[in-house]
Amino acid sequence: MVRITVSGLPGSGTSTLVRGICEARGWSALNGGDVFREEAASRGLSVAEFSQLCKSDPAVDRELDSRLVEAMEDVSGPEIVESRLAGWWAYRNNIDCLRIWVDVELDERLDRVTMREGDDVRRREESLLREEADRQRYTELYGIDILSMEPYDLVIDGTKPSATDVLQVVLTAMGDAS
Repeated sequence: MVRITVSGLPGSGTSTLVRGICEARGWSALNGGDVFREEAASRGLSVAEFSQLCKSDPAVDRELDSRLVEAMEDVSGPEIVESRLAGWWAYRNNIDCLRIWVDVELDERLDRVTMREGDDVRRREESLLREEADRQRYTELYGIDILSMEPYDLVIDGTKPSATDVLQVVLTAMGDAS
């Protein structure tokens, strides 16, 4: 059963954090973005095409999110679930786990995304548009404001600290002072 959820906006370092926790603890993780990409591929769609399908057919989004909740509640499931809404799902479903949000300033997140996916102004603008579209979709589908920190036990500012420092904060919160 899930022990930790890790959430944050694109470029916040959630995947790096999850990798570090998994290495430190020998745990497994489920990445909501990977689930999204796998479903797109299984339907023969690009990520952009699948994203459009999700916008036009809310049932697709709801089905993917229900898969994450099922994985979180599965006693033989991963110890960590990473997705923008994982903390909200744990909170709303009364799943007893540590719910983490990694917050990073906008310019830093956009720099990280453009370094990862290609450095151009258009990519930065697309990232902003995608974030706003996702925020609206979460509000419409679930009544969730992704920027509300209500469900989170631990909110970490990951703008300036190194990935190692962020990992150390989480391990300490887990009781792994090292």
